[in-house]
Amino acid sequence: MEPTFSHTAWDAIPVEAMSSHIGRQFITGQNVMIARVLLAKDAHVPMHSHLNEQVAYILSGALKFIIDGQEMIVRAGEVLCIPPHLPHEAFALEDTVDLDIFNPPRQDWIDRDDSYLRAAPVAAKEGN
Repeated sequence: MEPTFSHTAWDAIPVEAMSSHIGRQFITGQNVMIARVLLAKDAHVPMHSHLNEQVAYILSGALKFIIDGQEMIVRAGEVLCIPPHLPHEAFALEDTVDLDIFNPPRQDWIDRDDSYLRAAPVAAKEGN
């Protein structure tokens, strides 16, 4: 079978609501997945790990990651590389658009077997 290519606009992919503060879109190739993750301020991606290498490129906004006991803020224009199996979590410090690249593709996302993200609690807002 001959390899083929695909061409897709993000606007053509519906945003999947993962929680009240997190939406995502993704495209899968043969060996890689790219995901556009939309996080409203105060969104929380709970601690998790996966067998996939992850490269997170922040297009706009800022995320605070906790990885291996360290906190780091990744802002627009910055890239974070997360090796396979390393537990991590993220908090949206402002409305954020994150472009994640995974190798290999996230089979749990493809199968919609990603309850850790769907059940993500939303951080309490000040004054509540």
